[in-house]
Amino acid sequence: MAPQGIGPYIATMTFADIWNGIAALIREIPQSSLLIFTVAALVGSWLGAVMVRRRVASGRLISAVSTLMLGGVLVLVVLQMSRFDPRLDVSMPELGLPEQVVAGGETRIPMARDGHFWLEAEVNGTAGAFMVDTGATLTSLSPDMATRAGLEPRDGGMPVILKTANGSVAAKLTTIETLAFGSIDARGLDAVIVPGLEGTNVIGMNLLSRLGSWRVEQNTMILVPNSADRAGSADISVQQ
Repeated sequence: MAPQGIGPYIATMTFADIWNGIAALIREIPQSSLLIFTVAALVGSWLGAVMVRRRVASGRLISAVSTLMLGGVLVLVVLQMSRFDPRLDVSMPELGLPEQVVAGGETRIPMARDGHFWLEAEVNGTAGAFMVDTGATLTSLSPDMATRAGLEPRDGGMPVILKTANGSVAAKLTTIETLAFGSIDARGLDAVIVPGLEGTNVIGMNLLSRLGSWRVEQNTMILVPNSADRAGSADISVQQ
């Protein structure tokens, strides 16, 4: 979905999109420990309610434990989502997730002939082509790019359902140790590995919104980190 932007936009989703998203989430249940845990809690909650109605002594206990499990899942999902937006960002060293930092100097990216802003970035030292997409919620990587950069899906996370040009897909969260382009360095950045996103990688708003500012002037995108060192500014050549 690179030219159209990658990200879940509820306002533009049709019933078919929602149904496909649910189907994609269901397909991920066997591969996600958190989803398995959630299903188990839901089944336990239902079973406990049935037992309470039939006056089985342990029904209330099972129902209470299941409710606590669902509450824990909700907290984990909220913490996961909070990392997508710096206004809600929560540093969670106790969960092994690093602080997300974007620093460096001003970087200027010219518009390519296709009307998009392309650049070459290094992910954990591995080079790849990226499109800067202000309509994308998250920085997204193709499976090939993730493999070459040595990235693995994050254990225990909830899959992120994305609407792409090929339908709804379940993307796996990962953490990029370093992402560098121009004079900008990002560290500890959340990203998603998107099935079917071949040949294209996307820099999304979870990176851009951590900058001091970004703007477009005369077909050039200008990215300025907080406290940017203008002596370290860089111009990026057109990639496509």
